[in-house]
Amino acid sequence: MNKSLLIGAVLGAVGVTAGGAVATYSLVNKGPEYADVLAAEPIKQQIKTPREVCKDVTVTRQKPVQDQHQIVGSVLGAVAGGLLGNQVGGGNGKKIATVAGAVGGGYAGNKVQEGMQGRDTYSTTQTRCNTVNDISDKVVGYNVKYQLDGKVGQVRMDRDPGSQIPVNKQGQLILGENQAGQ
Repeated sequence: MNKSLLIGAVLGAVGVTAGGAVATYSLVNKGPEYADVLAAEPIKQQIKTPREVCKDVTVTRQKPVQDQHQIVGSVLGAVAGGLLGNQVGGGNGKKIATVAGAVGGGYAGNKVQEGMQGRDTYSTTQTRCNTVNDISDKVVGYNVKYQLDGKVGQVRMDRDPGSQIPVNKQGQLILGENQAGQ
């Protein structure tokens, strides 16, 4: 037999065998390689992040009172009222006017000192803080609607799959490490 004829026959046999193997593989592995994604809806979770907000506030306070009973104002008012009352009238009328002036002046001095003490204030700045919550949305997964072999299904995934989801030889979705198709 001719050497080139023998090589041609062997190569022909190898080609026919390879062609048959490819044809058989394509018949066996006829299922779809991908499922078409129809919709991917993100699943969101609200996250509250607390933070402290501080602001400086002006606070007005009353100064401590040194003379709670307004004795100094009463005494000064009584002296001034007595001196003024002594200027009015004569004889017993002068005495009555002096006493009435002292009593009225004492009362007026008491009230004047009380008013002055009430308006005797000072201002300070204080820092006041409170906690507020910032709210944000975090995507925790996706509800994915897909079509495989004419059937529509739904699966939850941890990422956006894009337009297709890979399918294994058994016709199940390949979703990732810990997820299975539904």
